[in-house]
Amino acid sequence: MDMTPTADDLAFESEVRAFLAEKFTPDLREGAARQAGVFAEGELARTWHRILHEKGWIAPTWPREHGGPGWTPMQRYIYERECGLAGTPSLPAMGIALCGPVIMAFGSEAQKAFFLPKMLSGEHYWCQGFSEPGSGSDLASLRTRAVRDGDHYVVNGSKIWTTHAHEANWIFLLVRTRAEGPKQAGISFLLAPLDLPGITITPILSMSGEHEVNQVFLDNVRVPAEYLVGEENQGWEIAKYLLTFERGGGSSAGRLNAQLARLKQVAKEQPGEDGAPLWDDPRFRERVMRLETEVMAIDWTERRQIASLAAGAVTNGATASILKLSVSEMLQKLAQLTSEALGSDALADQRHALGLHANEAPIGGEHALTPTARYLNTRAATIFGGSSEIQRGIIAKSLGL
Repeated sequence: MDMTPTADDLAFESEVRAFLAEKFTPDLREGAARQAGVFAEGELARTWHRILHEKGWIAPTWPREHGGPGWTPMQRYIYERECGLAGTPSLPAMGIALCGPVIMAFGSEAQKAFFLPKMLSGEHYWCQGFSEPGSGSDLASLRTRAVRDGDHYVVNGSKIWTTHAHEANWIFLLVRTRAEGPKQAGISFLLAPLDLPGITITPILSMSGEHEVNQVFLDNVRVPAEYLVGEENQGWEIAKYLLTFERGGGSSAGRLNAQLARLKQVAKEQPGEDGAPLWDDPRFRERVMRLETEVMAIDWTERRQIASLAAGAVTNGATASILKLSVSEMLQKLAQLTSEALGSDALADQRHALGLHANEAPIGGEHALTPTARYLNTRAATIFGGSSEIQRGIIAKSLGL
């Protein structure tokens, strides 16, 4: 495959860099650097969303007819790589990147007209109601029930690890609408506003100190039947379609390379056991170079996927699983080695988070502001979105093993 950028690709790359240089201000850059969670939160997320929406770049994968930029796969890759290298905020993906494509593919014309513009503008902030207590990676064993009652579904159950449910105003849900037969065959895909009576959201604080995830309780919640996406009991097919976007729908190489560059800078600033910079230790440099080789492999896997999509291929579930597996493990490796490089200075961010010494410069410099929280947060990377064991199973099945 010829991966050489065209003149148009290079011109687009220059356009993206110019846009980031103008709009990604020092304040936004500082705020993004201090985010330890998977997605940016609060005013930082809202501000960056607004900037991208005004530019028309908030939904890189969407076609023009639905309000997206209509980019080629290579343009999307370039955009996401440059944003990753610049360190822009990782905006919540549940609406634009996950629910949006589902509505385009399976939703009614009325659903497309109502929901898609509000996703683009940010008026609707979405969360994902898939996982349940006792039904983690075995998603098909979910027990949240939805019973049809006239023009409504009455929903009872609970969802857990629901990212940003406390920020969101809409949720998309997998619910059981039929108990008989194979468990995958009785699941439906529902949309629901979070202000419906009977919905309760309780926070779950992670060990890193973030309030990212929640548990959502649904007690006789009456959801209008018009918010059913696709056909009743078609939810498993829709969920599999959605998960290809969650597990491998974009480019991660830019953000991984940015974290790798930060790790190298830490090693050049931090003293080793002999007092010399840690970067002077050939054993440590070898560990960094091994990670850099793995990041290069991820980058080229993403490029091959982009070339395949550009040639008209359909998104491959096995490739998505390979990328999800590789990227999640690399996030953990980079966070761990960065924390090792900082040593006791890695605790500086926790002291600031607790309000201790908040007016003092952090020990270890700016690099020490978030490593402990990031290290702890990335422990979940090999679980959410489908555990590494699940991804290996999908890859093996694709090979006929």
